[in-house]
Amino acid sequence: MIVDHDVIVLGAGLAGMRAALEAARNGVNVAVVSKVHPVRSHSGAAQGGINAALAPGDSWEIHAFDTIKGSDYLADQDAVEIMTREAPQDIIELEHMGVIFYRDEEGKLGTRAFGGASKARTYFVGDITGQALLYTLYDQLLKAGVKVYEECFATALYMAGGECRGVTAIDMLSGELNLIRAKAVIIASGGAGRLYEPSTNALICTGDGIALAYRAGAPLMDMEMVQYHPTTLKGSGFLMTEAARGEGAYLLNKDGERFMQRYAPKMMELASRDVVSRAETIEIAEGRGIDGNVLLDLRHLGRDVILTKLPQIHEIALDFLGIDMITDPVPVRPGMHYMMGGIRTDVHGATSIPGLYAAGECACVSVHGGNRLGANSLLDTLVFGRRSGRAAAEYVRRTSPTATGEDFLAAEQRRIADLMARPYAGETHARLRLELGTLMDAKVGVYRNEEGLMEALTGVHELKRRYGLVAVGDKGRIYNQALTFVLELGYLLDCAEAVIHGALTRKESRGAQARTDFPQRNDAEWLKHILITHNDGGPPRIDFQPVTITKWQPQERTY
Repeated sequence: MIVDHDVIVLGAGLAGMRAALEAARNGVNVAVVSKVHPVRSHSGAAQGGINAALAPGDSWEIHAFDTIKGSDYLADQDAVEIMTREAPQDIIELEHMGVIFYRDEEGKLGTRAFGGASKARTYFVGDITGQALLYTLYDQLLKAGVKVYEECFATALYMAGGECRGVTAIDMLSGELNLIRAKAVIIASGGAGRLYEPSTNALICTGDGIALAYRAGAPLMDMEMVQYHPTTLKGSGFLMTEAARGEGAYLLNKDGERFMQRYAPKMMELASRDVVSRAETIEIAEGRGIDGNVLLDLRHLGRDVILTKLPQIHEIALDFLGIDMITDPVPVRPGMHYMMGGIRTDVHGATSIPGLYAAGECACVSVHGGNRLGANSLLDTLVFGRRSGRAAAEYVRRTSPTATGEDFLAAEQRRIADLMARPYAGETHARLRLELGTLMDAKVGVYRNEEGLMEALTGVHELKRRYGLVAVGDKGRIYNQALTFVLELGYLLDCAEAVIHGALTRKESRGAQARTDFPQRNDAEWLKHILITHNDGGPPRIDFQPVTITKWQPQERTY
């Protein structure tokens, strides 16, 4: 089947829904393609809040500087200026849409402190902020009458004459592979968190859109910048929001010491995430951890603060570890959380491919550089989701009708049929995916070096070879998750290769890239972005792009 729209948005999280809503407001026919129901998108897992300089004494310039400093000066400052300038209007619009943000005793919007921020500028809904935003935007999407193809799994971008003109996707309910044509495609499919095990990310975060754009020829940027969150729950890797430390929680080692005093004496537990994650890793490695963890201590905050402002993580600790954080500290460790890198775009979401846009975690504008500040991710999705939706709508109005595509659809149907027919040869997607995640965590994690990265690259090449032997166990058509799992593994392997090549290329330590063999930041040689472009049959092409600096010159980063 072939269907037509003006704009296709791939992904139904906050970036995707905001892009679709803006495109619809600009009068074009827009549809959303999502492999899960929209409110199951991973944006719903965001807990702590969303940043904006709205309070007295704060300003977009202070917010911008905090963001740029947090990025270890790798963020493009023109993009950061846009995001921080436009943040207040997006917060106000969200409230007008119906988001019930926390208010203080005077009835005004209340904030909490977050890591790396010099002002308390994080607006929140308890510790379920992402969920509150997601449901509200979904209401707006329904109100606008936007078509949603839910439980629809994308397999390839349709390219015609060097332009992106749609996407092929499997309708999970029927098993049919369809071509959804469009004059523009916006990828808003999230990150590739499941490249790592453990991860705070949902099982659906497999880098689908990043890999599809990469295969179509769009450059990826700064893929080596993978954020580890300092507080993920022992065993499961569940996110224990930074809002806990924003409300005043302590990090303790086995001796009961607030060890951040040694690493970030001014900001302590609210230093930037890369700083705190490295500090925890050192404490654990030097024997001051507890079974590979440190302790998150909220006891002094009291029952009322925990149950009113942090109810979800209180419940998670109880359910999964049997620990009541009102009376006992909770064991946590750094865990993979977010990708600062992604599909290179400009400030309008445009990629190097005509008709292809990207927004959210799958994109790299770059507003996060080497290290994202907590609560800037939700802001990124809304600001650049909105901007990409508007830009795509404008592009559509000056673009001719969509090309045919029957041959492309037929070729993609044959590819999927061949995969389905592959005989079992002893390899399973589950085994390979676990091996990949474990390898990436061990060799491409908080600390890296040349030897470990080369081992990781060799390992990924071997996994790619074995991936060619993986069969689809379920030969049925309806809700064939065995098929989608195999396809997702292919996306993850592409993303892994890009991350490792980026980490090998950047011979310095900056933000999330901590090289033990190159421990210093080197602005003279490495104040630049790394671009990685797919190369059929060989290693990817590596290029560089200067960092845009408007008014904040790089300086030593201390907290």
